[in-house]
Amino acid sequence: MSWLLLQILAFLSGSVPFGLLIAKSKGVDIRAHGSGNIGSTNVGRVLGRKWGFLCFALDATKGAGPVLLAGSVQGVLGIPAVAIAETDLWAWLATAAAALLGHVFSPWIRFKGGKGIATGFGAFLAMWTPLTVPTAAALVVWILAVKLSKMVSLASILGTIAIPTVVIIRCLIASDPTASFRASRPSLIVLGVITILVVYKHRSNIGRILRGQELKVKA
Repeated sequence: MSWLLLQILAFLSGSVPFGLLIAKSKGVDIRAHGSGNIGSTNVGRVLGRKWGFLCFALDATKGAGPVLLAGSVQGVLGIPAVAIAETDLWAWLATAAAALLGHVFSPWIRFKGGKGIATGFGAFLAMWTPLTVPTAAALVVWILAVKLSKMVSLASILGTIAIPTVVIIRCLIASDPTASFRASRPSLIVLGVITILVVYKHRSNIGRILRGQELKVKA
């Protein structure tokens, strides 16, 4: 199976609007309630926490599934970044990005969608070994940020920024930083672009945070 086919499958997997489907099963058009977003945060706010958790799990799975499949089929799953051919690493990253972009620009809802946090989390967590640890560390940052700020949007932005930050730190403390940075260059470029996309998708949240008007989750 070619990388291109795997990337198309990843995009289609990511494009399934689980938040919309969950809400419709409850007789609700999630786009007409709360923030209007189809992501897990709005689903949880409108339908209840358990439905938000279900949405998060499904969105993360639709990101992780195709990435794990691609890594297994192409023989890169479980291999350190320094041992993966650069072309294969680029292609694997593109597969993860395709899943995230499928969620953000779903063709089933006129190329609109969520902000990509859960899907991106699942996709990059599944990139064992290059990005699993940085993504897991980002989850810790997200949890701490939610607890301290009570703002999911701020936590999502900080968690996204944490992934490339941890990759950089890991390169700096490697036995051969130059080789580590060289091997991680594709990851850092893709993660940088995705971080910009996530921040852009949260631009309205950032405005509300600066004005002190952002909604907070209950303790």
